[in-house]
Parts: sequence; structure tokens; C-alpha cells
Amino acid sequence: SLVTWAGSKPTGTHIGTFNIKDGALIIKDNKLTGGNFTINIASLANQDLAADAENKGKLEGHLKSPDFFDVAKYPTAKFEITSVEPFIADSTNKDVVIKDATHTIKGNLTLKDSTKNISFPAKITIDDKTAVASADFKIDRTQWGMNYKGPNNPQDWFISKTVNIKLAINAAKK
Repeated sequence: SLVTWAGSKPTGTHIGTFNIKDGALIIKDNKLTGGNFTINIASLANQDLAADAENKGKLEGHLKSPDFFDVAKYPTAKFEITSVEPFIADSTNKDVVIKDATHTIKGNLTLKDSTKNISFPAKITIDDKTAVASADFKIDRTQWGMNYKGPNNPQDWFISKTVNIKLAINAAKK
């Protein structure tokens, strides 16, 4: 299981990952009904600067600093599913990125010291041995207090508030 992120600014996009620390999906009658997982924020790794170790290290250190994730104080994040419903395509979800979405997942995402309820389309497949969920959606980083040098700083305005998140969750049935 893995969380992939993409953050952008006018001069480009940075892509990276977080590892999943632990979690569980709740399956009842072969349907996802709930679950949660913990994201290891300290595992933040940039992918697009792999060939440039110096800038890769600078970016990772900056994102782990109090300007963004404040990993020293908040080494993990958590997502707890509050509902799973069949996905219905309509005009209100025109920003759906994932193809073949089967469900809408709602839940509480805790980043740093803030918890916000979010909703996103996902593709869920369940068989005798595994449950797999994938999603591709966007969040506004400022809702969790992630503002470079403060919420009204012009330097923060240069960075897009929108961050793309991709989830690839694989769970073995017990």
C-alpha cells in the first residue's frame, strides 16, 4: 500500500510518496464497510528529483519542516472511513480523476492537529483473498494549516493550494 502526492507551482510539479504504517479494511458480505489506515508522514520521499540528491534532500527537509508537515511533532497522519457508497457520476463530481470508480468513500483525514471530513471516488475490488482500493483526488493543503511562512504570506501564494493524492491500498483478508 502506498500514498502518492503531487504538489505544484507555476514552475513545475513535485511528486512523491508516503508509506502506510498500518491499517485495516472492514469487509462485510464482500463489501467494504469501513476501515482506517495510518500514514507514515516521516517516510515522505520525493520521486521527481531522484537524480539530484542535493535538491531532493532540500525539498524533503522543507516539506518535513514546520512550514508544512512538521514531522518532528506530527510523524503520522490518519484516515478513518466513515461511509462507503456506490459511486454515481453526476455534474457535482466533474473533477473525478480515477477511471472506473465504483464507490464514493467518505472519511476523516487527520493531518497535523486538524481533522477534516473528505470524500472521494475510488475503485474497489474484493475477492476471496484480498481487498484493493485505489483513488485519485485532490485536497486543499491549507485546510490542514499547511501554509508556507503563514496563511497570508505572498510566498505561500506561489504554491498551489491543491495537492493531488493517489491511494493504492492492498489488504489481505484474515
